[in-house]
Formats: sequence, C-alpha cells, structure tokens
Amino acid sequence: MEDKAKAKRLRYDKAYLRMAQTWSELSHCVRKQVGAIIVKDGMIISDGYNGAPSGFDNCCENELGETHWYVLHAEANAILKVAKSTHNCHGATLYLTLSPCKDCSKLVVQSGISRVVYINGYKDTSGIDFLSEAGIQVEQIENPF
Repeated sequence: MEDKAKAKRLRYDKAYLRMAQTWSELSHCVRKQVGAIIVKDGMIISDGYNGAPSGFDNCCENELGETHWYVLHAEANAILKVAKSTHNCHGATLYLTLSPCKDCSKLVVQSGISRVVYINGYKDTSGIDFLSEAGIQVEQIENPF
C-alpha cells in the first residue's frame, strides 16, 4: 500500500476507533466499558457495547463486582445486530476499544470479518492469536486520540 493510501487508512482507522470509544461510554458496566463499530465498504453497518441482553437489568456486575455470566461483549452485540439486519460482515473491519477474548474471536471468524483494529489489549492474548491463525488481519492502534 502506498504512503498516501496508508495515511488515509490510518486517519479513518483512528476516527472509527474514536467512535468505538464514544460508543463504549453507553455501557452500564463498571469494571470495563467496551465499544465496537463494524465497517464495510466505507459504511458503518453496526455498533455495540458490552452489556446485558435486551429486557434484562442494565447492571453488569453482581454485589461482589463480578461480571454476570450473561453480559454480552461489545463485538458480540455488534455482530448480532448485523445478523438481524440485511447486511453481512463478509470482508468488514471490526473496530474495538479492547481486543477480543477467545470466545468473541470465534464469532469474528465465523461472521466473515476480515480485519480487526483495536486500542487496548485484553490480558489474555489467545483471542488475538486465534484471529491471526485464522488469517484475519489484526492491528493495534494504541492512541487514536
């Protein structure tokens, strides 16, 4: 990719990561607020943040501060939104404020997303390792602001 195209892509990557960061602020989770944006052919096709499924109390943690088992991760919410729409994720880019866990990485692969760009790394790198092994392009941009 030539320098001009790289610079343009980086500019857009940073803009979408800033949107994911803003979206994360909608999460009611106390421990971690994570945001996701899915972009395909230059168009945002979905967004999501971590939280309880529709119809459940928006509290993500129990009284001990542990995350409820049923809380959906941001990327899962975004991918599920696409599944309910007329769009698909084939060839799309997923922008995240936190790299995906191993369970969400399986969803990313299965959905057809071809590129993942994230800000912060999750403590367990097995999700990122799995994505790389699956041939998905993975990039970290630590400071998009």
